[in-house]
Amino acid sequence: MAHPSSHLHAAFQPPQGWPRHAVALAAATALLGAGTVARAQSPSGDSTSLGTVTITGRAPTASVTGFGSQPLATTPISATVLGADDLRARGIDRLAEVTTLDAAIGDAYNTTGYWDYLSVRGFVLDNRFNYRRDGLPINAETSLHLGNKAAVEILKGASGMQAGTSAPGGLANLVVKRPDRDLTSVGAGWQQGGTYGANLDLSRRIGESKDVGLRLNVATERLNTTTQNTRGERHLLALAGDWRIGNGALLEAEFEHSLQRQPSVPGFSMLGNTVPSPADPRINLNNQAWSLPVVLLGDTASLRWTQPLAGSWKLVAHGMTQRLKNDDRIAFPYGCTDSSGNWYGDRYCPDGSVDLYDFRSENERRRSDALDLGAQGRFDLGPTRHELASGVLLTRYTQRMQKQAYNWAGTGTVNGLTAVPAAPDLTDENTNRDERSTELYLRDAVRLAPTWQLWAGLRHTLFHRESVRTNGSRATAYDDQVTSPWLALSWEWAPQHIAYASWGRGMESEVAPNRSHYRNRGEVLLSRSRQLEAGLKGSGAGLAWSTAVFDLLRPQTNTVGTACSSATADSCTLVIDGNAHHRGLEGQVEQSLGDWRLAAGGMWLHASREGSSDPTLNGRRPPNVPERTLRARATYLASFLPGLSTSASLVHEGDRTLTPRDANLRIPSWTRLDLAAQWVQHWGERRFTWSAGIDNATNRRAWRESPYQFDHIYLFPLAERTARLGLTVDL
Repeated sequence: MAHPSSHLHAAFQPPQGWPRHAVALAAATALLGAGTVARAQSPSGDSTSLGTVTITGRAPTASVTGFGSQPLATTPISATVLGADDLRARGIDRLAEVTTLDAAIGDAYNTTGYWDYLSVRGFVLDNRFNYRRDGLPINAETSLHLGNKAAVEILKGASGMQAGTSAPGGLANLVVKRPDRDLTSVGAGWQQGGTYGANLDLSRRIGESKDVGLRLNVATERLNTTTQNTRGERHLLALAGDWRIGNGALLEAEFEHSLQRQPSVPGFSMLGNTVPSPADPRINLNNQAWSLPVVLLGDTASLRWTQPLAGSWKLVAHGMTQRLKNDDRIAFPYGCTDSSGNWYGDRYCPDGSVDLYDFRSENERRRSDALDLGAQGRFDLGPTRHELASGVLLTRYTQRMQKQAYNWAGTGTVNGLTAVPAAPDLTDENTNRDERSTELYLRDAVRLAPTWQLWAGLRHTLFHRESVRTNGSRATAYDDQVTSPWLALSWEWAPQHIAYASWGRGMESEVAPNRSHYRNRGEVLLSRSRQLEAGLKGSGAGLAWSTAVFDLLRPQTNTVGTACSSATADSCTLVIDGNAHHRGLEGQVEQSLGDWRLAAGGMWLHASREGSSDPTLNGRRPPNVPERTLRARATYLASFLPGLSTSASLVHEGDRTLTPRDANLRIPSWTRLDLAAQWVQHWGERRFTWSAGIDNATNRRAWRESPYQFDHIYLFPLAERTARLGLTVDL
């Protein structure tokens, strides 16, 4: 019998021309897993984790993959499951902070006091189309509280099979805590700068046979960071219940109310033609006397009915509604005009001057409704076994806005000390939207042989979208339909060890603005992304690992025209103009060695623009996308003091470019060290969990990210050294 490493060598053949360090990452990860195959011939019940994929007693699953009944370890899709205990132990209470846990997940204009943006494999997730809550679509243009979430699931790659129209980076799915057991947990926490809060997690099974369950989550926080003018508050009230009716039928309901009120922190920028040294992270350019907090209010409710049918089949009806109300307000820095009249449109002036705008968009209202009706089950067809899921997803989205202020208020300075007068007049129109879609889906996991499995998925989406300015101008409306297929083949070469290859499509739509200078105004442009992926996974005997190589193509749109001008009719055309091409290699591994738990993950990403009619874009790496990322963590379970664990985490990000056209404008790479400790004490039936941490322990100064937003370069500094303390009591 050949050594398993020979099969791995045959299964992983990276494209020619890939850097040796990238090939080495995959090979080292795969061979490390192969070395333990002999010890992994039977499933292990030990508590093991793959990076942040926690395994406790049984193999974890991830509903975001679309194959939620299949163990994630043997599903041919790259995904990460971040459990609530992992998030709490690392002091993570907002979605943006999960970027420190997985090398494939990155920042994308993440700042204090605003909603979170994530990028996966170098593509920014669309906050309108790429976020899910228990599998149903939600709008993420709000604060997504994690206090009542059992896990955060991140799908990596094209998501057309799971989501219809969506950006190709992946999906983020929030899993709500359910009353699965009796517990009473109270907690309190403090973070340097003045943030402190308390929370309650109360769950009970009621009745003689425990058929009814209720779970209450309450959290309240006073927010303040070491950055100036960031005092605010955040609150959560959530209730989940279920009724196990009998014969396997289950009715589940839940409701969540959340509120966040806090001033936001805008980014810095280049000073003329100079990339400045990292700014003091305590400076807030939104520091005017008239600066108001951003208010993010959200209410979400869902109802799910699961009804067993004959054999292994079941019917699931799942509906959800989400209502958001936002007040988006900021003293917004954008560009600069120097004393000689020179306009710096995408950066600040060389002397540190910056134009400040009074931006106010209040009473923004967004509503999302979804209903998923599906059936799933197993059956045999000849020599093959099928696990089939099919159904229909109906969604509706409305956005109602008011007139907004976006007025030049004066010239500020990057030290945050210059005062300018307010300019709150509502002079700018906003955009209302209405969207409806019907998505028909079919997924099948086909067992061809004991070690071979074929996976297939298909989603057909019919959608209607319309928009209009708040004054009734620039109305657009269109109907279209797209089909998103996906196909994979996996080979389980040892128990809980697979090699796989997959191909899939993703879909997005864009409409040319209904403005007179667009020749094709109102025309719909459909872009079809494509992903190829091959990977290896393994788990067992205290070791879990995975590696994947992927190739993603995403069409790009561009406005073209030799004399393109908003003042000239029919002078511009919105067209599909080449592709964003992202090729990458991911690897992650976790090993238990006595009292040590070691974990590491990395991604090498070659991202570039190809085939554009603008030669200055071709071959360029997109802004804010590092070529190399690394996450590593070492945890020591102290034998001399039972219950004590200490850990050190390393986060490394490669350099990032600043504009789509100039590859020489970059911010350097940076590395951050985080330290943490946790001590669990048992006093009778009560458990006390004390936690402490220091983020950025070496007080590293660096530019954390460089989003190119609104045709402007922004630079966000790495937060300074920050300490935190916490206590959780399980009664």
